Amino acid sequence: MKTAPIQINEFSESVLAVPPLARRADFSLDVSQNHKLIRHIEAGGFRTLLYGGNANLYHMPSSEYGQLLELLDAGAANDTRVIPAIGPDFGKMMDQAQILRGTGFRTAMVLPMQGFTTSDGVASGISRFVDSADIPVTLYIKSEQYIDIETLGRLVDEGRIIAVKYAVVRENPTEDPYLQALVDRITPARVVSGMGERPALVHLRKFGLASFTTGSGCIAPKSCMALLQAAKQGDMIRAQTLYDRFMPMETLRDSISLIRVLHDAVTLSGVADMGAHLPLLSASPADRLQEIQTTARTLLACEQDI
Repeated sequence: MKTAPIQINEFSESVLAVPPLARRADFSLDVSQNHKLIRHIEAGGFRTLLYGGNANLYHMPSSEYGQLLELLDAGAANDTRVIPAIGPDFGKMMDQAQILRGTGFRTAMVLPMQGFTTSDGVASGISRFVDSADIPVTLYIKSEQYIDIETLGRLVDEGRIIAVKYAVVRENPTEDPYLQALVDRITPARVVSGMGERPALVHLRKFGLASFTTGSGCIAPKSCMALLQAAKQGDMIRAQTLYDRFMPMETLRDSISLIRVLHDAVTLSGVADMGAHLPLLSASPADRLQEIQTTARTLLACEQDI
């Protein structure tokens, strides 16, 4: 795992893989299968792994967090940056701060908390975590009510926020005044599109965001990295062709569950066995598993011509 201080240009050099987390039937962490998935993702050219929503860290107990960090540290290559998530509630964040302090992890992503927050309260919580863990955070924004731009910008200026994973869903992603204000305030180099491939091309082309996050790219990492490179080079014909490969899986995830379908798709593709779903989630509907398998294997087969 890469432990050198983070340079901002790292966020533009790789798509950020957001993998699921493999567990055994008793819900314990499956080290070998998680490492198998990491090796597959790294072989496709990824150099940043972000463990958050797709890994269902929302429901991970703080008592297991240290084991997760050890698993990720041991499994990632020396030039792969790993960003674990924290929270989403303040209590869990502060428990995790003590576990993270002094490790080689150079940032942690704050999972979004739905409700029971204020902009000033979020800022206070982030500040207290940073002071305790002695690392800056990556902030995951799913609602523009979560934190106002100036408060966020102040935390960036203070070195408390290093980057933003932006995931506010818009009917038309080309029209997004909040995102425009965000990149104007903290620069697009610090902002990553956080909703998979669907809005990625718009976010890269119109708003100049550094990169994007992906779940489906954990199955087809070569295609996903090629998509980023084509978009950065302005080769929009190739970028659109690669983008179209991901839409069947992304549409399937949207229609059932982003997290559950990805977890099962990685298993059914044959890349690695993700095992059991940690409650309070459960497996994808049984009558959709064949469709998930077919879609996942079709996506994986696309890697052959990259």
